[in-house]
Amino acid sequence: MTLLDSAVWDGKFFSDGWRDAPAAQPVTEPATGDRLGTIGLASPDDVRDASARAAEAQRAWARTSPQQRAAVLRRAGELFTEHAAAIEEWLVWEAGSVRAKAGFEVGLAIGECFECAGLPTHPQGEVLTSEEARWSLARRRPAGVVSVIAPFNFPLILGLRSVAPALALGNAVLLKPDPRTAVSGGVVIARIFQEAGLPDGVLHLLPGDGSVGQAVVEAPEVRVVSFTGSTPVGRAIGERAGQLLKRAHLELCGNNALVVLEGADVAKAASAGAFGSYLHQGQICMTTGRHIVHESLLEEYVAALAAKAEALPVGDPAREDVALGPLIDRGQLERVHRIVTDSVAAGAKVVAGGEIAGAGYRATVLRDLTPDMPAWQEEIFGPVAPVVGFSTVEEAARIVDDCPYGLSVGILGDVGTAMRLADLVDSGKVHINEQTVADEPNAPFGGVKASGTGSRFGGAAANIEAFTETQWLTVRADIADYPF
Repeated sequence: MTLLDSAVWDGKFFSDGWRDAPAAQPVTEPATGDRLGTIGLASPDDVRDASARAAEAQRAWARTSPQQRAAVLRRAGELFTEHAAAIEEWLVWEAGSVRAKAGFEVGLAIGECFECAGLPTHPQGEVLTSEEARWSLARRRPAGVVSVIAPFNFPLILGLRSVAPALALGNAVLLKPDPRTAVSGGVVIARIFQEAGLPDGVLHLLPGDGSVGQAVVEAPEVRVVSFTGSTPVGRAIGERAGQLLKRAHLELCGNNALVVLEGADVAKAASAGAFGSYLHQGQICMTTGRHIVHESLLEEYVAALAAKAEALPVGDPAREDVALGPLIDRGQLERVHRIVTDSVAAGAKVVAGGEIAGAGYRATVLRDLTPDMPAWQEEIFGPVAPVVGFSTVEEAARIVDDCPYGLSVGILGDVGTAMRLADLVDSGKVHINEQTVADEPNAPFGGVKASGTGSRFGGAAANIEAFTETQWLTVRADIADYPF
């Protein structure tokens, strides 16, 4: 039996083993509509049962030695490596990934597991001074049960980047993937950790609708909620978590800016801009959603970017060698086209693309935009590159920050000028002489403003802060004397 044999998971969810689900949903290929299998859907009652089981299993898992927990994470990384080809196929089929993107995502998953294998033995506290005759320590303890709610676009890594560190630090996890990508974003993770030797009850896979999402937030045993998705849903989760006095780590939308400075190499800048806007059909929170180009380069840049866009084939990545695959579903495809057509009706000009192509959308370049147009204001989540000009660094900074989001900024050109601009903008990440899409397992990841609650993923410091609680511990040699 192979790792992802559908006989294991078809029509089931994972909670102390694979269980028959009360409901199910077809797993479909967005490029063709073909049925790939059936994913079991959990119910809110299943979530409540899983949460109680997770809390019980977590206590034993937290007592497991650091080296034993590290061994599970290392084995998970080895299994991702061994089964990379099969996992990549699922990312192509189910998420519409082109093969290069699928390989990149599996590579991130491998790196995430090996990076997190170091967390169990990482220093998790500090010795404090004290005015009393005692030792005073601040130590990090597992938070308990962590709920992870992951999206469809990079389904594997955007779930795993919370699942892996939470497990490594001694927590139990309830994982709710997007039902549209519940195999590559859920079954894969559950099967990997099952085969890696994770004890029963520590990880639960609970696909479902909004009621299941609500349940994994509200389950009384859950102490931390890690959500990646839209800003409106993130606001609702944050509000509910606040009412219940739970921590919510929210990684939300972005409308990210790429600034091309005076004197930049236009050919290289257009290549960076195309990659930032068109990778995975623009369905990335870090996608380059706004191109802000110095007025001296504007015409040349628009022409170069349009040439890049027109050369990118759109199609079925499972059966063709294409640069852009399908959007996740028809609703998202129509939304992208509506944003483009509404902007054109308001005065924007299509320089390239602007058309639906089967289940995908052609790489698009827009110019002559104004700040109130939907293609400039909204996170499009499609392969659309709106371009405007600027004259001074200060004007560029104002344009970058004239946006509710603050996730990622790329700045191309002279490093000294780029550093000045970097100090002026409000963003969770700034990449000089790179486009806006970047991630590494050891780097803190997150945004500001409407893009979320800051860097809550990646690297030992952020992961320990995210998935543990601080406990003050004091020790005296003898029982203290008291005046009563």
